[in-house]
Amino acid sequence: MEKTNQSSVTEFLLLGLSGHPELEAIYFVLVVCMYLVILLGNGVIIIVSVYDSHLHTPMYFFLSNLSFLDICYTSSSIPLFLSSFLTSKKTISFSGCGVQMFLSFAMGATECVLLCMMAFDRYVAICNPLRYPIIMSRVSYVPMAAGSWIAGAVDSAVQTSLAMRLPFCGDNVINHFTCEILAVLKLACADISINVICMFVASMIFLVVPVLFIFVSYVFILSTILQIRSAEGRQKAFSTCSAHLTVVVIFYGTILFMYAKPKTKDSSGIDKEEVTDKIISLFYGVVTPMLNPLIYSLRNKDVKAAVRNMLCRKQSS
Repeated sequence: MEKTNQSSVTEFLLLGLSGHPELEAIYFVLVVCMYLVILLGNGVIIIVSVYDSHLHTPMYFFLSNLSFLDICYTSSSIPLFLSSFLTSKKTISFSGCGVQMFLSFAMGATECVLLCMMAFDRYVAICNPLRYPIIMSRVSYVPMAAGSWIAGAVDSAVQTSLAMRLPFCGDNVINHFTCEILAVLKLACADISINVICMFVASMIFLVVPVLFIFVSYVFILSTILQIRSAEGRQKAFSTCSAHLTVVVIFYGTILFMYAKPKTKDSSGIDKEEVTDKIISLFYGVVTPMLNPLIYSLRNKDVKAAVRNMLCRKQSS
């Protein structure tokens, strides 16, 4: 990437929380603890989904993909985030910035599509239970998951290549923890209208369309659940999709709050707003992947039973 970029910048300085050193130690400890929970929680879901034959279903196949995606997403940014606290030189090379931007952007776009596929799976399971084995066969759900990864990678490749080909004429201070694409575009000394248009199109495809699809799916799901006569049947049907709905609300709610909230016009509040934006970004990048396995494991009897069986077999052996 460095060869194709006609700029004087060879590395970027990540500002992070340099202006607030009193917060760095607190956030370092918190992020380390949360990262360990992410690796452990998502790792356990992947292992039990592969290990337990009862979990070889489309829902748990998507769930294991989501867990693997969360591990990849956090691993693309958290080590860089933590290393900035341990060293005085908070820099990243130009090519390293491009790689980190690609990975984080690809994981985020993939998760948008994957959550959409999971909503379709729940829609078929509740609204068309008799046809579920036919519609959601292995021939269907494996390409659906693969398509999510491919779509996210293609979108990220386009966005990253457009961003890293821009000229950067000296200002190399990224006011963020990582090479977040919006923070990098602010440093470019050229017209970024093409980047803005491409990001707008990508937002429509990977944010608006999935949100609308998930919303419509859950309208049909709730309508079907309300038609169930027994309270026990309604509760059982809703419990099969409540975890996914919770994850969707947290994931998209954080994104919308990050990018849709109004910006302050008061110059005295700009610094506070920037710190707030960074903390929200940290929540989106660390807390959400940490909550996903907790939500699915705490609210899912099958996952808890699979974990208990796996532990019992290890102890007996």
